[in-house]
Amino acid sequence: MPDTSRVTRRMGLRTAMAAAVGVPLLSTAAASAARHRGRDLDVMTFNLRYASGSEPHSWPTRRPVMGELLRRAAPHVIGTQEGLYHQLRDIDSDLGPHYDWIGTGRAGGSRDEFMAVFYDTRRLAPVEYEHFWLSDTPDVIGSNTWGGVCIRMVTWIRFRDLRDGEREFYVLNTHLDSGRQKARARAAALIGQRIAGFDRSLPLIVTGDFNVAAHKNAVYDTMLGAGLVDTWDAAAERGPLYATFHGYKPLMPDGDRIDWILAAPGVTVHRASVNTFSRRGQFPSDHLPLQTTLALG
Repeated sequence: MPDTSRVTRRMGLRTAMAAAVGVPLLSTAAASAARHRGRDLDVMTFNLRYASGSEPHSWPTRRPVMGELLRRAAPHVIGTQEGLYHQLRDIDSDLGPHYDWIGTGRAGGSRDEFMAVFYDTRRLAPVEYEHFWLSDTPDVIGSNTWGGVCIRMVTWIRFRDLRDGEREFYVLNTHLDSGRQKARARAAALIGQRIAGFDRSLPLIVTGDFNVAAHKNAVYDTMLGAGLVDTWDAAAERGPLYATFHGYKPLMPDGDRIDWILAAPGVTVHRASVNTFSRRGQFPSDHLPLQTTLALG
């Protein structure tokens, strides 16, 4: 793939090595539990709603709320959808110096929306990454052969966990078509095929806006049939459920989750929640981010 297709912001791997501090009063069991919690990974999927100048939900209006939500949540990994290049640069600036991101525009370079993945550089280091397009020609930049409303793609990264014994794992991030079930079904099948080609000994996390409700569409069945589990269902603890797409209208309790975080079966999910943060009635996006805290194994 030509280098011009990869608008990938990589400011270097800012690895923070924390010094071990002895705490004599901490019991062996408590210390073991603390170490376990320290290896937990916080993951978010978030459709950002592309940057627009139209009020009342323009990007300049939403950006401060977005920044506050992300800084409060402080996930280690954020799989994003719909972000435009300048919008992603804004988010990167608002997150601060300990985050970086990887992505490319779905039409190539800085054009169109990104499936960008943000990550905390104090915790994670990318080992390799790639993009492919949801079409019959997945290695052709910008390809769209299934009659979808627009170009759709995947960004995936193999990370090294700097806090968990250099353990490696995959993150795959996507956004399926909003209008054509055929395109969504073909996309889910292709993602399953690509996952099957990964190193299956490594944990895997999938984030995305799938544009269909969990448990209510064949796309969901295909993804689980690819050997994945729904972290919402697998979580030991869950927060209140809301529809993850709200369109800036009142939130819908017990609504549909069209944004999912899926994982390989060996992953242990401690908690899943829908983040409903807003400020003075302003939501950062027309979607609510989904979050999960998990252990890779």
